[in-house]
Amino acid sequence: ADQLLAADADAAGVSLRRPVDRGYLINPDAERDVWDRVLRGLLRADPSRSSLLLVEPLFNPPSLQRAADELVFEEFGFRSLCVADPPSLVHLYEASRRAGAAQCSLVVDCGFSFTHAAPVLHNLTLNYAVRRMDLGGKALTNFLKELVSYRSLNVMDETLLIDHAKESLCFVSLDVPRDLSLARRSGKDNPFRCTYVLPDGITHTKGFVKDWDEAQRYLSLSDGGLTANSVLNKVVDSRGDADNDDDHRPKVDLTKNEFQLTNERFLVPEMLFHPADLGMNQAGLAECIVRAVNACHPYLHPVLFESIILTGGSTLFPRFAERLERELRPLVPDNYKVKITTQENPILGVWRGGSLLASSPDFESMCVTKAEYEEMGSSRCRRRFFH
Repeated sequence: ADQLLAADADAAGVSLRRPVDRGYLINPDAERDVWDRVLRGLLRADPSRSSLLLVEPLFNPPSLQRAADELVFEEFGFRSLCVADPPSLVHLYEASRRAGAAQCSLVVDCGFSFTHAAPVLHNLTLNYAVRRMDLGGKALTNFLKELVSYRSLNVMDETLLIDHAKESLCFVSLDVPRDLSLARRSGKDNPFRCTYVLPDGITHTKGFVKDWDEAQRYLSLSDGGLTANSVLNKVVDSRGDADNDDDHRPKVDLTKNEFQLTNERFLVPEMLFHPADLGMNQAGLAECIVRAVNACHPYLHPVLFESIILTGGSTLFPRFAERLERELRPLVPDNYKVKITTQENPILGVWRGGSLLASSPDFESMCVTKAEYEEMGSSRCRRRFFH
């Protein structure tokens, strides 16, 4: 991992071994290695004199909770532990930034493995109302890998490179039928066509966008009218339309270490709004949010719709918030306002909320000490974190 952080690091063909899969800890040994590198190698911290705030995913199984507790107290010997979930920390941070902010909010976390719509009331996540989509940044990257590999070069083993291409070039369409039509044009008449150059290992070791001005031409398009019916009628067949567009594409020159993107740039993020295009039998993001709100008490509905907070790396796609608001408005009663707050850095939103909590004067009283863990065990200590 340290080698990949170097400026001249070659990420081509790199395979990753993650301690976490689909948001849950599956490899405690790998997690211990990561913690050891960070705590002792980089921070040079003494766990026996430190308290730890651990962020766990929603609905973490008891067996994984015990594995995490063993890692914290038995492997590293931390003095005390406090456990929190991501939505409550995001709500805490946003509430601290706005005077008179509502005591409840709906946190939409579009992360790496899945997407959650989680109502939060008084810094407590309402677990019974949380709704989840099994779709996140990882699935979007895999979908882009499939599209590029089918149409041009085989990049199925280039996860890091395609991840960078996705983050650099993909965006959310405000008018999918119109953009699909524009993407069929050739040459400069196609505002979405751009080129991504792969590393050659000699002159450059990282992938890059060949022409940024070309890649940004789509921003000059006027915002089209987007209706739920037009999207449902035409986007469901977008993947088939994309295959038909191959006739309009120039033949791939396999001697060049690059590939072109056109409609892939907006079809990949489109999966968050219409997962059925990936063959997934579940609702899109707007429907997921409405279901989460409807699971709460009716008195909370207007406040939740007016206090939607976006967090997670997948919300960084350009025009994400605007598209979500357009999708939500027809599904929300006319007398309710829809207000979406976008964090300035949604990747760090949970960390910043955790920083606020850990620096609060009440933090130590919320923790479980190592002595309490040794006396009562994991399950009894965990009750302190969930009211």
